[in-house]
Amino acid sequence: MSGQLVAGIGFRRGTDADEIAALITRALGAVGAARADLVAIATAADRATEPSIRQAAAQYGLAPCPVEAAALEACDAKIVTRSARIERLRGVGSLAEAAALAAAGPESRLALPRIASAGATCALAIPQHNARPA
Repeated sequence: MSGQLVAGIGFRRGTDADEIAALITRALGAVGAARADLVAIATAADRATEPSIRQAAAQYGLAPCPVEAAALEACDAKIVTRSARIERLRGVGSLAEAAALAAAGPESRLALPRIASAGATCALAIPQHNARPA
């Protein structure tokens, strides 16, 4: 796959940067994408300044893209993975999927639904204008 991908990240406090970065690498590999295809790493605005996400994003030459709660909630209908815990906390089924979709734009679609490590989740979205026909 070539093009532009946005990684959406959800993570628990205390999750280290290397775990988050490794999960992003795993996600890119799952869709056959290169590091250069990653154009943004998005997360909830209230978590975007935490050291672990900032350090993980820096490993890709990026800064975290903060996504406000309203933008996350606006993507809920496009989310395919549901976590009852995250729905209670964030009002969306998957923070990773919502962040990826919101940051990729209104016509985006998921390239990879949420995958998880011990302390983080990652989903990939692609802007629709770069999408291949299904």
